[in-house]
Amino acid sequence: MSAHLTLGAPEHLDKLVGLVTAFHAEAGIEMTDEQRRNGLAPLLEGIPHGAAYLIGPPRAPIGYVLICFGWSVEFGGLDAIIDEIYVRPGVRGRGIASETLIALPRALAAGGLKAIHLEVDRTNKAALKVYTRAGFRPREDYMLMSRKL
Repeated sequence: MSAHLTLGAPEHLDKLVGLVTAFHAEAGIEMTDEQRRNGLAPLLEGIPHGAAYLIGPPRAPIGYVLICFGWSVEFGGLDAIIDEIYVRPGVRGRGIASETLIALPRALAAGGLKAIHLEVDRTNKAALKVYTRAGFRPREDYMLMSRKL
C-alpha cells in the first residue's frame, strides 16, 4: 500500500481533529477538541514552525504525521521532530507508517532539513521495529526531557 502524503491545509481541520482525537484516546492524552483545533489550525494555515500531513487520500485519510521544525548546531542546521504519527488500527501492519517515515524525511531533506527526530516509548516493540526499519536509531546516552510551561 502506498503512503500518499498530502500537506495539510485549513480545509482538512475537521478530518485531522478526528484522527488526532482517535490517537489521543489510544495514547491516553487528555485534551478538548478546542485545544486540538487551536494546536492544529496554525500548522494548517502555514506557520513556519511545523506542518501537518495527511496519510492516504485527503477525502478519507487513514492517518497523519505532525512535524515541528527547529534548529540544531550539532546537526548542522534545520531539524525537525515528529510530534505525532498515527495510522488507523484497521490498516496497520501494511507498511504505511514505514513508508511515511521513509518518504517524509527524503522530501524534507530537499528543503534543507538536516535531521529528523522522534520520541518513542522504549517498551513499544512494534513502534521501535517500524522506526528502526525507517532508519531511526537511538542516540546512545541521550534521553528526551521535557518541562511543561
